[in-house]
Formats: sequence, C-alpha cells, structure tokens
Amino acid sequence: MYIDFPEVHLTVQGMEHVVIPKMVTIRQKYDAGKITDLARHIRFQMENNLENRERFRGRRICLTVGSRGIPHLVLILKTVCGILKEWGAQPFLVPAMGSHGGATAEGQRELLAGYHVTEESIGVPILSSMEVVRYGELPDGTPLYCDRNAWESDGIVVFNKVKPHTNFRGKHESGMAKMIAIGLAKHKGASMFHMEGFGRFAELIPKIVQIFLEKAPVVFAVGVVQNAYDEICSLEVCEKEGLLQKDAELLEVAKRRMPKFKFEDCDVLILDEIGKNISGNGYDPNIVGRNTSEGFPGEFHAKKLFIRGLTRETHHNGSGLAMADISTRRCLNEVDWEPTWINAVTATVLNAGRIPMYANNDREALLLCIRTCNGTRFDRVRIARVKNTLSLDRIQVSEALYEEIRDREDVELAGGPEEMQFDEKGFLL
Repeated sequence: MYIDFPEVHLTVQGMEHVVIPKMVTIRQKYDAGKITDLARHIRFQMENNLENRERFRGRRICLTVGSRGIPHLVLILKTVCGILKEWGAQPFLVPAMGSHGGATAEGQRELLAGYHVTEESIGVPILSSMEVVRYGELPDGTPLYCDRNAWESDGIVVFNKVKPHTNFRGKHESGMAKMIAIGLAKHKGASMFHMEGFGRFAELIPKIVQIFLEKAPVVFAVGVVQNAYDEICSLEVCEKEGLLQKDAELLEVAKRRMPKFKFEDCDVLILDEIGKNISGNGYDPNIVGRNTSEGFPGEFHAKKLFIRGLTRETHHNGSGLAMADISTRRCLNEVDWEPTWINAVTATVLNAGRIPMYANNDREALLLCIRTCNGTRFDRVRIARVKNTLSLDRIQVSEALYEEIRDREDVELAGGPEEMQFDEKGFLL
C-alpha cells in the first residue's frame, strides 16, 4: 500500500534568518579488530567446539537466517553448510524473521535474496513458509510456536547476530535467544509473544529458550558480533547446552564494540537512510537515542531528527520513520505502508506506524529543522550527518560541532569545511 503524498506549501516566519552551515568531514576512531579469515575461523570453531560429528551423517539440518544485515553472510552460510555436507549432513535454510517481509513466505525469501542468499549462492535448499508448530506455552498460557520446517528437521542450527536490543535491556537482547523466541516463531508466534510487552522480554526470553531446547532438535548455535566498522569481530560456535551462556557473553562483547558518537548531543541529526537490514527500528536507537517504547534510556540527544531515505534492502519497509521530526515527500512516497504497519501491529507498538511531517526536498526539511531548534543560534547550529547507524566511522559535522570535538584523540579531520551540496531539485548530494 503506497500513498501519493502531495506537495506541501508552508509559510514559516523567520526563515530568512536561517543559515545552512558549512560541514566538516571527520573520522571517528574505534577498535578495528576483526576476524580476517572467516572461513578458517568457522572451521576451527566447528571442529573444536562440536562433539561427535557422526551424529550429523544423513541428517536434515536446518540453519536459521534472520533479516538483519550481517557482513559476509553468504560466505558464512556457505562455509557452515559446506562443513555440514562434509560431515554427511543435508543442510537447508529457513528464514527466521517473525513478521518481516510482509509476513509472507515469498516476502521473507525476497529479503534473503536481497542479501544475495539464494539456493544457488549457498548450494542448499531454502524452505520458506509461515506454517508453525505449537510446541508449548508460557505459565500464563501464551502459546509458543516454531517454524514447521525447522521443527520437523533432524537438527536446528540457531544462527544469528548478537547486539543490544532497540527496545529493552536484559541479559539476553537481540541474539540467538531472541531468534528462538521470535524469529523462528514466525508471524503467529511473534505476534503472541509481543503481546507480553517489551517490559517482560528480558524475563521471558530465557524461559522460552529453556522450553525450546528441551523439546526442539537443536544441535548447535552460531553467534556473530560486528564491530563499529560493520565487520565481524567475534563468531562463536557452541553446543546447544551452552547457547544461553554464549548469547549473554556475546551481548557484552557487542555492547563494548558498538559505535557511538564522539559527542553527546546535537541540534540536528541527518540520517541518509534507514532500513530493516540495519535495525528493527530502521536505525539503532542505542546510537540515535530515540525509539518507540517509553522509558528507553537514550544515550544521545538530537533536538531534531531528519530521515532522508530508505535502504534498498528494506524493500520499502518504513519502520523507524515514525520517530523522525521530518522527512521528505520523496521518502514517504517510497514507503509500502502495509508491511510497515504489520511490523508495528506485531510489536503491539502502534505509534511506530505514525507518519512524520515532511517537506518537498532535503533543503526545505533541513531549513525547517534548524528554524525550529529552540535556543539555538542559527550561525552556530550543531549538525551531524551520517549515512546510517552502521556507518559512524566517517561522518559530517558542522563547523560549530567540530570545534567542540576537534581535540579528541579519537577524532580525525578528513576534509572540509565546505558548503552542503544540493541538486537542482533541492536534494543533498
């Protein structure tokens, strides 16, 4: 469902005093440690951490694949599947994405294809279905579900990235445990679980995992952590008995390695793009400091948030736009509101489906942001512009903001100052 938003014509007093500042390009420095030979590392992990490889011979083994972007995903999946084949197994993939992809089997297969994960690229079947099996329930009667293809396999490999969640805090947030509780539960199970509310996720996720591990044919787990440069810095393989402990350990690694701004706040934050491949919110609220859940501890504050566009990989899902102070007509016209609202309803957070104010182009949106920043001198406005929340190493900041951080050892000048460049239609280049 697309909406053709009309042009907007606003009369705003005082716009003649607004100045768009020159911008400086900087590099924010982080720990760049990463795994340099992933295939070799995966083989070492599987051969040294998994016992009795004969148990895989002749078995149909299911690997879970989520909707979050993981670098080198094809290499990782192909390597894990290749080793399983060497051990005599018959591996296959299932999309474990809850309600993503419009809550359809074909939509979830298309999301995987957007990451170049296809039957041809990995060399194994992809069984995409929204059918589930009910395998238990929580003490309050909430039913628990699992993807039917995974449940009926001879073994499940729980594979997922591990990172801080965007809506709650706990020992287990986004990771292997959440993949079991929500991703593998598909649309039906994710909807049932989200009705408990984010406030109970930290308590309930490990309980669900314990039930699942007792009943489901889980064989082992693979957890991945990315560093601030969006490269894999940790990849661990463990037997199913160690899944919860490893999930908690990797979450602590992820919290240490995730990027943060080298400044605590700004007047205007410009995000060039958001998308489900970046975060469930489209951007990472742990970085931006905004999400749709009340009480989330924001670690950064921007007076105004301007979101310019969507990633190609998000397939027109506009989740995250609701928290923008402003966007553009072009961006909103790109949104498919049906899958966007399905995500909001599944999460039981209806304010995530709100439509923000918009302008006709980037220039007008930026001028409105600056004009409406209370207590800000227009000639000293503090602006930051980033591609997305996975790309914080090289960003742009206004001269006034750069003056505040220029002496930090973890900040390096890369270019500028220079005027912001717009095309003939008023969009940023």
